[in-house]
Amino acid sequence: MYGSSQIRALLIFLGPALLAISVFFFLPVLAALVMSFTDFDIYSLGDIRYARFVGFRNYAQLFADPLFWKALGNTLYFLVVGGPLSVAVSLGAALLLHSRLVRFKPMFRFIYFMPVVTTLVAIAVVWRYVYHPRFGLLNAAMGALGFSPIDWLGDPDWAMPALIIMAVWKNFGYNMIIFIAGLQNIPASLYEAASIDGAGPVQQFIKITLPMLAPTTLFISIITMIGYFQFFAEPYVMTLGGPMNSTLSIVLLMYQQGFRWWNMGYSAALAFVLFAMILVVSVIQTRLQKQKGGMQ
Repeated sequence: MYGSSQIRALLIFLGPALLAISVFFFLPVLAALVMSFTDFDIYSLGDIRYARFVGFRNYAQLFADPLFWKALGNTLYFLVVGGPLSVAVSLGAALLLHSRLVRFKPMFRFIYFMPVVTTLVAIAVVWRYVYHPRFGLLNAAMGALGFSPIDWLGDPDWAMPALIIMAVWKNFGYNMIIFIAGLQNIPASLYEAASIDGAGPVQQFIKITLPMLAPTTLFISIITMIGYFQFFAEPYVMTLGGPMNSTLSIVLLMYQQGFRWWNMGYSAALAFVLFAMILVVSVIQTRLQKQKGGMQ
């Protein structure tokens, strides 16, 4: 049990932080939850009395909206393809930079991490040139190999893969740094013992590296999944959701409904549906990883 002096000390030290979190996080979230059950629009911004309670109507309209299912499919496409690809590229780069064969490691870490801290608008300018159907570097390279040019951002079939490649290139450096930290924590004695027992590099990777990296991989998988569920900046600066809504994501649809059409109640309902999906997938992912760890 805490004494009165300890409770007072807790309130003094934690009070300001709890107050700030309550005002700037919990209160807006609660307001958004209430808003999702209203028809809050641009008129309600001027006078809150115009907002009317509509119950679950926003959620019902949401699940009956074909555009929502299109955006959900695009988001899952981006998540299922881009997420594992990003983790795999990050792990490959980390293994490469952790190897004793590579020289100038700090320089390569700096180069690989640069896209993470570069503004997406600047990256979009560069990648628009790379993807340009007539003058782009990618089509020029494909032409040299005998392939026909592709309208990367104008073709509904290729727009999403183009955004996935760009997103993986931009984000893999962050996960790579975390993987390198995880690799550095694996005792070298494990590899030495495995070598003495005759294990090759592939067996050492499967039997030692991957199990020892499991907590790191779980953390990276969850933050990557959460980040990729919130797929917004790439289609916003590159395609605006086109062509033919092939890159429209849940968050971009939320933005359009909230700040283009001012259906803020509907947009808030979208936000909480997305929150529920992220929560469910995170819990499933964590439990599966724990079960796998228990079996090992």
